[in-house]
Amino acid sequence: MKKAVAKKGESPSRLIDARIKELDDWRGKMLARVRALIKQADPEVVEEWKWRGVPVWSHDGLICTGETYKSVVKLTFAKGASLKDPSGLFNSSLEGNVRRAIDLHEGDEIDANAFKTLIRGAVALNSSKR
Repeated sequence: MKKAVAKKGESPSRLIDARIKELDDWRGKMLARVRALIKQADPEVVEEWKWRGVPVWSHDGLICTGETYKSVVKLTFAKGASLKDPSGLFNSSLEGNVRRAIDLHEGDEIDANAFKTLIRGAVALNSSKR
């Protein structure tokens, strides 16, 4: 699998589209699903492409990243430790003082409403720090 490489002037959204397409397996479908949920939760979200190929979603600061590995799609929330997670979506990076992550494996389902609530909470937290 080739990684989507940023070309000068290419939009981050197009690069994320290309990443989803090139994955061509459950990881691409999962990344597309969480991306859609993020956009539903925050229509003003800004898509970015950082660190040589990591999809990033921001609004008044970083919300989360969408890293893809061989056996997991990892959504790392920059300020996850400060977010309420009553549904228990966070299942990775739990020992840190700042970040929290959601590791999604093949066949996993994500609670759409709980995830969108988490996204909205991250946006509210970012907005409160301005």
